[in-house]
Amino acid sequence: MNEQRTQTYLNLINQLLSCNDGDEPRILQENQELLDEGLVQVMVAVAQQYGEAGRENEAQWLLNMAQQLAAALGLSGNETTATANTPQDYFNFLMKTLQKISENSNPQVIYPFWAQNLDKFDENLIEVLDEWARQTLIQVAPQQANFIVTDIFYFSNLIAQFPHGNITTHKEIAITGYEIALTIFTFDAFPQAWARTQTNLGTAYSDRIRGDKAENLEQAISCYTKALKVSTFEAFPQDWATTQYNLALAYYSRIRGEKADNLEIAITAYEKALKVLTFDAFPQEWAMTQNNLGEAYRNRIRGDKADNLEKAIDAYKEALNVRTFDAFPQEWADTQNNLAAAYSNRIRREKADNLEKAITAYHEALKVRTFDAFPQGWADTQNNLAATYINRIRGEKADNLEKAIAACQEALKVFTFDAFPQYWAMTQNNLAIAYRNRIRGEKADNLERAITAYEKALKVLTFDAFPQDWAATQNNLAAAYSDRIRGNKAENLEKAIDAYKEALNVRTFDAFPQEWAMTQNNLAAAYSNRIRGDKAENIKQAVMCYQNALQGYETAGDFLNAAEMGLTLGKIKVDRGEWYQGLAYLEKSLKIYRQFDDLKSRADTIYQIAHTHHLIGNHEKASIYYRDALRFYEYLKHDRGVAFCQASLGRLMLQIGFVEKAEELLKKATFIFKELNNEQEIAKIAEVLNCLAKIKEKQAV
Repeated sequence: MNEQRTQTYLNLINQLLSCNDGDEPRILQENQELLDEGLVQVMVAVAQQYGEAGRENEAQWLLNMAQQLAAALGLSGNETTATANTPQDYFNFLMKTLQKISENSNPQVIYPFWAQNLDKFDENLIEVLDEWARQTLIQVAPQQANFIVTDIFYFSNLIAQFPHGNITTHKEIAITGYEIALTIFTFDAFPQAWARTQTNLGTAYSDRIRGDKAENLEQAISCYTKALKVSTFEAFPQDWATTQYNLALAYYSRIRGEKADNLEIAITAYEKALKVLTFDAFPQEWAMTQNNLGEAYRNRIRGDKADNLEKAIDAYKEALNVRTFDAFPQEWADTQNNLAAAYSNRIRREKADNLEKAITAYHEALKVRTFDAFPQGWADTQNNLAATYINRIRGEKADNLEKAIAACQEALKVFTFDAFPQYWAMTQNNLAIAYRNRIRGEKADNLERAITAYEKALKVLTFDAFPQDWAATQNNLAAAYSDRIRGNKAENLEKAIDAYKEALNVRTFDAFPQEWAMTQNNLAAAYSNRIRGDKAENIKQAVMCYQNALQGYETAGDFLNAAEMGLTLGKIKVDRGEWYQGLAYLEKSLKIYRQFDDLKSRADTIYQIAHTHHLIGNHEKASIYYRDALRFYEYLKHDRGVAFCQASLGRLMLQIGFVEKAEELLKKATFIFKELNNEQEIAKIAEVLNCLAKIKEKQAV
């Protein structure tokens, strides 16, 4: 057994030990490729270590899991079980079980008996149960049949939650039992029992490990939908709410159908459930539903993105009124992690404040999500924290990026390619972003590391499996190639353009207007810098992409980015001599910037408007706008902006005959440009000052 495979087994074992109750089936299904003899051996070894360390409960749980896994895999233990237990043994065990359930269905009574008979929970028991029940139910009186299936119904409920033994088989036994119950609990004869059985069968299919996950979820949705024919709000409000909650979970996880549609149905179902699952009546269920509703809103595709994130934040905060650190530490940490993700993406309020709140919430989550206790949760939060540090506005940028890189590297201790391929790829993506923007270290080296990490991520994030993530990674890879120092510059830009175009196969205007706009903006920049092809055609393509980006941002309601696109387009149009078209873009952008606090962008736009009026010959308007821009730059202490305004205003003053004022402004600009070591602008002003000196000489004569 190689070291990497062993580490992968250990990661899976840590997942199983640290997950929420009931999550084991999902984890096992997601890691079916690891269910082999090697895992059994490592489980036994870890159980022995835990036993020696005094961690008896975990040791016993692992031994039970190893035993049942060995049985399911047909290893030696299972062969013994197969020969040791006769059909009569299974039948006797089933009869004893049903008798005990009939007398008292309390898990504290049933589970100890089952723990002594773990070898009976296999495929043979399913066959015995199915054959005996179907033969018996057609022979006994209706009332007796009702009693039998009632016991089988409770048997299924109990086995579905039984924490020991082979969980995969437990789910199959539960499904078989519920399906048997439905032969007697029909819609017409026993509508309420039929509905409850449908709900529980739906949950068993949702949690099922065997079979196709997509098909299992379809079965679950079908069962829940059937149950709601009887479990109505008016007749059975609590059953109705529970089924609505389960239906929401299934639609949220649904693989088939349109993702946007599934999320809308999930949100509607969660909100219905909250009509009954109130804070006062069912505080824990209310908090759980609020948390999940927050997740649905955070990932929602339809509706206004900003509104969705506000609703998500509100829902998480509601959940935290119940999910406190002291009462429910694990659930508290989960919700803190989710709240942080919402703050990271928040559109409203001050971006810098939102990111600080996200960082704080992630650190809160890490108080519970430690490497030892919850390795997967710890790694997930580390990865999320990395993404937030990448985007952080406050603090030293270089420090933030180093923290992001460190957090990614921590996450990769758990998120390996073998154990967690999707999370590994996501972390590689974040690591790549951090390296692409890194300030410390050699820039060329950082970009190579970024490209390598993006290409690793694309091994998992394929177009077919993860189209949105694939598109995002293609977009980011393109940006890295655009900036690349090593290799052939022209070839790098071609690779960038190709990758941006790939991303646009998923990031369409209709489906993802904001992401479409972002990639169009990036593609425009690549065309602007392109070396190959006809220069005029490249600029034409760039303008078209910028116009697409503007349309996308406006459609998505991202007005600040729309204003930035207008500013960019305005500058391009003006540079090409299309002054009035450029001016229209610039004035539209200024209207937007006046509604926000981005004073630097407002100043830049005012300066460009002044420059355009200057070119057109509207000297009075040019003077007014130059002076407005200058006031903003001086307020912001933006020396470069101040110098450009002074230089441009100086040239304007010279044109309209104010020679002394022109000289004063140009000399002030020269002084600042010297401080900035901008030799190019100093030389340009020197030429103007020479002309000005000649004018003064003529005036003196």
